[in-house]
Amino acid sequence: MKRTENRILVIDDEADIRELIELTLARMGLDADCVGSVGEALAMLKENRYQLCLTDMRLPDGDGLDIVRHINESMLDTPVAVITAYGSAENAVAALKVGAFDYISKPVSLDQLRTLVKSALRCDEEENAGKAEGNGPMTLGVSPAMAQVSALIARLAKSQAPIYISGESGSGKELAARQIHAQSARAKQPFVPVNCGAIPENLMESEFFGYRKGAFTGADSDREGFFQAARGGTLFLDEVADLPLLMQVKLLRAIQEKKVRKVGSTAEEPVDVRIMCATHKDLRDCVEKGIFRQDLYYRINVIELRIPSLRERREDIPALVDSIMRRLTGGTGPRLDASAWADLSTYSFPGNVRELENILERATALCTGTLISAADLQLGDTRIPDPSATGEDAVVPGTETLEDLLDRVERSAILSALEQTKGNRTAAARVLGVSFRSLRYRMDRLNME
Repeated sequence: MKRTENRILVIDDEADIRELIELTLARMGLDADCVGSVGEALAMLKENRYQLCLTDMRLPDGDGLDIVRHINESMLDTPVAVITAYGSAENAVAALKVGAFDYISKPVSLDQLRTLVKSALRCDEEENAGKAEGNGPMTLGVSPAMAQVSALIARLAKSQAPIYISGESGSGKELAARQIHAQSARAKQPFVPVNCGAIPENLMESEFFGYRKGAFTGADSDREGFFQAARGGTLFLDEVADLPLLMQVKLLRAIQEKKVRKVGSTAEEPVDVRIMCATHKDLRDCVEKGIFRQDLYYRINVIELRIPSLRERREDIPALVDSIMRRLTGGTGPRLDASAWADLSTYSFPGNVRELENILERATALCTGTLISAADLQLGDTRIPDPSATGEDAVVPGTETLEDLLDRVERSAILSALEQTKGNRTAAARVLGVSFRSLRYRMDRLNME
């Protein structure tokens, strides 16, 4: 297969659309191979590697989803964007779910087409950009649950699909969104987080979409909203379930049409943003209760990323504690004694990692010596024994050194990954989020055959 630099594959059975797209790409300095059927497209993909594939949904011998699936199953690593009929949100969502990079609606807007192509080419050039950024204690860990989260984050970073991040409060939803952004082609553009529950209802439209001078009393000048501030980057809507129904309608239109209208303006303007949403509530339950629109739910929940609670990944507690303490004290502060470890190992953490950070920060301030004790943690009567921490692999510091405890946790995670991949070390390394060489070194160090 030969590499075709700056070349795009265009698939559409309408000759005038192919010509329009080819001309637009040519003005961007890009060449295009244009075909009119699935069969012709598959033949071209067999011989060439493209920087982008742009396909219509309806074709004489199949549809665009066939091409999306073929590229994903063949691991060609070529982003695919689909052209959907105007207003066909179902087609767009279906394409994103099977792995499409993005979509554009008919009639084709040349501005949106140019934006989409630039984004796809940026993704190809900067695929590895920012992979070392965006790490934080909330997503740190060696547990199989967090290894799966890390692997999914790496995959989601290559897409433009809207993402719904679910999980309990304090589990790290915003940090996960930041990691996806940092590993994506949008890494150099803004990441704009918005707490939807903190905005007064009468200000929501102007805060989201901006306003024109004179639109209302006090509007002394033009102002951009969250969508414009995130232009080219990512807009993260936290606690999206708190949006009132009227604002949900307007948000749905902005996401579908990729356009917004400032308050007081008669014209819409295109916006290039990737949407990520999160809430600690059960969004499906909100839909059933009629307080969240079903059409918006399906639009933002194209791909769901669930962040496990700290109770579900107790193996990560030692690494999290180490990271947080180094950040708080620079590595020169007090250490936890056996009683503190014992209390942490049986605590249920209703506030998840955010609560762990608060507990350690408070304990560091209260500690008067070189060791933090259970009394410094002040868990008191709120310490609730968790049955999941009483098994054979429970983290119970005090009966072993911290080094031995971490080795045991690491060995357990490696064995779990090897079992999951039926002994395939290369696949196990991917599950754990480490290189094959690193996995081999760790297994040698732990005397694992």
